[in-house]
Amino acid sequence: QVQLTESGGGLAQVGASLRLSCAASGRTFGSYAMGWFRQAPGKEREFVAAVSRNSGFTYYANSVRGRFTISRDNDKNTMYLQMNSLKPEDTAIYYCARSNVLQGTTRGDEYDLWGQGTQVTVSS
Repeated sequence: QVQLTESGGGLAQVGASLRLSCAASGRTFGSYAMGWFRQAPGKEREFVAAVSRNSGFTYYANSVRGRFTISRDNDKNTMYLQMNSLKPEDTAIYYCARSNVLQGTTRGDEYDLWGQGTQVTVSS
């Protein structure tokens, strides 16, 4: 059974950088679009970034555009989220997810497989 496993979260200072990784088991990683979502305490899950199956399209939430970069390496079955210029409002659990919408999507209901999440905490 395919699983998604996030890593790379932790505690960071305001203005610092972190890189999240999402490793997929199995051989089908390159057949799906992928995305990152986050959920802060007391808030609903929100879209962060998405990448199409072949990396031709990327999408970002307005709140992270210009600071975060999504990428993927299909040979390594891994997706990344480079997070720069971190802000306290970036504090959340970050989840990676898989979608059959091959060009990528910002809609959470179009993702069918989710990881367990990794905590990112940004302190001022």
